[in-house]
Amino acid sequence: MRFETLSVFPEVFAPYLDASIMGRAQRAGILDFAAHDLRDWTHDRHRTVDDAPFGGGQGMLMKPAPIFEAVEALSAEGPRPHVVFFSPCGRRYDQSCAEALSHEGRVLLVCGRYEGMDERAYELADDVFSLGDYVLTGGELAAMVVIDSVVRLLPGALGDAMSAKDESFSDGLLEYAQYTRPASYRGMDVPEVLLGGDHAKVDAWRRRSAVERTARWRPDLIEGADLTPDELALARAVMEGEGDHVL
Repeated sequence: MRFETLSVFPEVFAPYLDASIMGRAQRAGILDFAAHDLRDWTHDRHRTVDDAPFGGGQGMLMKPAPIFEAVEALSAEGPRPHVVFFSPCGRRYDQSCAEALSHEGRVLLVCGRYEGMDERAYELADDVFSLGDYVLTGGELAAMVVIDSVVRLLPGALGDAMSAKDESFSDGLLEYAQYTRPASYRGMDVPEVLLGGDHAKVDAWRRRSAVERTARWRPDLIEGADLTPDELALARAVMEGEGDHVL
């Protein structure tokens, strides 16, 4: 899969994407990445990408012309990319978005800066995403979040084919609680079922743990989760603070 970014700070991506899982994915040929400098599509000696907004107001806006020219030029180089912009007005980015993007062969992430982009530039977007209800200095961090969340879904990226399947949000729930050595620490013991070697019992415990953790930490996810009647009753009991639970 090929990811590309369009940014006024293309140099910020390499330190993260060349390390750990992202770096291994590139070396294995699973991820192909390129960072493009938006200023390469400017035509003045100052390589200007921003200007004052019409009607006045704070800050500067990114001009539409460099963005249009860059996306058009990059789209002419092989298969047209799936173009992604970031904006507070965009769809909230979640695991389903990552899964959808993982099926694209080529994705171009356009990173805004300053007070945002000229509204006309959004005509180029196939998707517009928001990471949440807060403001970042630029879209570069959002782009790295998207790349990381998608690449780990690609076959071979994590090494263990089941790793991504078991993670939080893969089935609408948070991931189950996990433990490692020592089995007892400061009076806190690992649940006995995890030490017994009965895989069926472990699987049942993990499912219950996932339901309980979701009900405790992210009750907003319960309504959309695929739960049995017993699991739904358990979730409601946790949300209401009733009964004895794994957590």
